[in-house]
Amino acid sequence: MNEQSQEQIFSGTIKDCVQQEDMNNFSEKQLFSKIRKVLKLAGRGVIEKIMLLYVLFIDPDIPKNIKLIIFSGLTYFILPFDAIPDFLVGIGYTDDLSVALGIIYMLSKYITDEHKSKSQELTNKLFNKH
Repeated sequence: MNEQSQEQIFSGTIKDCVQQEDMNNFSEKQLFSKIRKVLKLAGRGVIEKIMLLYVLFIDPDIPKNIKLIIFSGLTYFILPFDAIPDFLVGIGYTDDLSVALGIIYMLSKYITDEHKSKSQELTNKLFNKH
């Protein structure tokens, strides 16, 4: 999936879920830009959980109210300043991982083997490029 088609899918999904002012603060382009920047620093475990949230978010079968929860987790990951600043080596992404894991736990009944497989596939592609 190329960067432009990913953004088109994501933008269409977001427009169905959030208000326009919220869209200005979050985009798929920002998500993947952040992932590329922090890939090795954040580690495979964090990135795989973020990719699982992303896969859930773009799934048309996931209810909109659930997508808002996912949206908040992805936005938290994108923001540079959060509970534990990302620049703190070794612990900077523990809060991002905690948020992602909390959301995944809450939404576990929506997560299928297909979602898991797709997130692993996307994670493998990201890590094999670098």
